[in-house]
Parts: sequence; C-alpha cells; structure tokens
Amino acid sequence: MKIIMLGAPGAGKGTQAKMLADKYQIPHISTGDIFRANIKNGTELGNKAKEFMDKGLLVPDELVVDLVIDRFKEDDCKKGYILDGFPRTIPQAEALDKALSDIGDSVDFAVNVEVPDENIITRMGGRRACVGCGATYHVQFNPTKVEGVCDRCGKELILRDDDKPETVKKRLDVYHEQTQPLIDYYTNKGIIKEVDGTQDMNKVFDDIVDILGE
Repeated sequence: MKIIMLGAPGAGKGTQAKMLADKYQIPHISTGDIFRANIKNGTELGNKAKEFMDKGLLVPDELVVDLVIDRFKEDDCKKGYILDGFPRTIPQAEALDKALSDIGDSVDFAVNVEVPDENIITRMGGRRACVGCGATYHVQFNPTKVEGVCDRCGKELILRDDDKPETVKKRLDVYHEQTQPLIDYYTNKGIIKEVDGTQDMNKVFDDIVDILGE
C-alpha cells in the first residue's frame, strides 16, 4: 500500500502517518529523513543534495524524486510506504508519478487531513516548549500542572516563533498557494481521500483505517 499524506502545517498528518506506519508495518518516509540519511552516509545523491543545502538553495525537484525513488528500493518498502511532506507542488507530483511509472508503480491513496485555518492557528498558538528539556505542551489540550513551568524539569515554557499566529498564518498562506493544488491533482487521478482532522486524534486514525482497509 503506497500512501501520500496531505494536510496543512499543524493538521496532524505526521502523527497520523506514524500511527499508520505502526499499524500496517510500512515505513513512514519524510524527505527530511531521506536527506539526513543520505548526507550522513555520504551517498552520491546525498552529496549532491548537500551542495544545494550548503548554499541555502532548495534541492531541485528531480534530485528530491531521485532520493525518494532510491529510498523505495530498500527492503522495508516492499509492502508499501507512507510519504509525508512530499510531494509539495504539482511539478514534484508529476515528477514522482513519472518516476514511479518508469518502474511500473503508482500511488494507491492520497489522504488529506482537512483542518480549517482558524483551528490550526488556535492549535499551534497554544503550544508551549520547555527551554530546558524541549518537552512540548498545549495550554488547552495538554497543560502543565503549574502554568508556564515544565512538568519534567521545572524550567520555563515559551511560545516558539514557529507557533506564533502571524508565523502560522504565513505558513498556511504558502501551503494554500503551493500545496493545495495537489488536492485537485489527486482528485483528478481518483485517489484523494478526505478526513476530518478536527476530531480526536484516534477518531481521525480510525477514519483513515476505514478508508484504507484492515
């Protein structure tokens, strides 16, 4: 089973991808993990990617797809995989489809975890991170025993810049501009599946499993 996870930043698609990977015993693959592994291992593709990253440039779509397809060749992908954070744009999706077609393969499902922007801004704006141990909390969903103090180490909690409403809004704007068209792309291919990401995490998971099957 080959799955692509779609959803805005903070929609919870990464959490769902990990849970699905455990259930179906297939790898949860993110491009960030692929980059780090290839750079660490000094592979030819990793060295090429590092050249762009060291210059502060985006890694070209063709190279990203090469890295992803190379990852698919590993033994743990024989039963399938879950792609998280890729593709992000139509050119990436088209390049991925072509590369998969060349090896006689294709994606089975594109699962979109749908959460309205206002929910995401509230959700991410309520996150707090410990300056000491890095533990994360939420003022509404996972509060600490003492407000503003980490339960684990007693250090101060802060609102990270990435979670500030104005930053989240910018990230959402970028998402809608670049990634939202992917939903139309995969709808046209007949493989998009929508789930309500505003529900409890376990209910979202159950809904996705209902779509994918046991």
